[in-house]
Amino acid sequence: MNNLQQPRLLALGDGAWTIEFGSSIDPVIHSRVLGFCNALQKSTDIAEKILEYLPSFRSVSVYYDPAKVDGILLGSELLNLAQNSGNQVSEGRQLYIPVCFEDEFGPDLNEVAQLKNLEVGEVINLMTSSIFSVYMIGFLPGFPYLSGLPDSLNIPRLANPRLTVPAGSIAIAAGMCAVYPWESPGGWRLLGQTPVPLFDVNHSDHPALIASGDQIHWCSINKARYAELKIECQKTNWDRDSILEIKDWS
Repeated sequence: MNNLQQPRLLALGDGAWTIEFGSSIDPVIHSRVLGFCNALQKSTDIAEKILEYLPSFRSVSVYYDPAKVDGILLGSELLNLAQNSGNQVSEGRQLYIPVCFEDEFGPDLNEVAQLKNLEVGEVINLMTSSIFSVYMIGFLPGFPYLSGLPDSLNIPRLANPRLTVPAGSIAIAAGMCAVYPWESPGGWRLLGQTPVPLFDVNHSDHPALIASGDQIHWCSINKARYAELKIECQKTNWDRDSILEIKDWS
């Protein structure tokens, strides 16, 4: 692992272990997280002992049934796997997701532009020309934390969080980007909104559209196109996964 921190095994109650690869949000540390997840998926012996695993920015928590599995032995196996799993540059899916940046969908867009001495069009261009990597899912079901925000858009959270943020809102704060899959409170700066549902319980195998390791491209659309797609996405026969094949939303 060269000069990188050796992975640490941390107990998480009596039914889970957390394997920690570092102490900061860093692309190299996250590549180790992805490498471990990839190795975990390929390890048949370990996979059959666990219930699920949850990656974060810098660690992976692995859950198991302590009534059926020797937790001490499993922890040793997980640590050994982590020490040898190496790094993985993300090869996740490329998702092109439509976003409307017009005023009613991006209430903080003008203020962000003013605070960063940019034109509104420049902010939109920075968002749509950047590739965002999904570091983890958390806070809410299907809520992705994305790296890749340009330094010129690094801005603090709102001093007073909103009580209600609309579902589908694209937001930035503290050097990161995110999108709210549900209506909820939130303190990130809202720049736009996507009509695409990001969480669907009807997809029992993967209800969250976005997964850790995916690459996100925001595609600007106008208000009329947003309305069309909103109606289309609400149809009962709409295939949510079809957006994996779409790159041009104009």
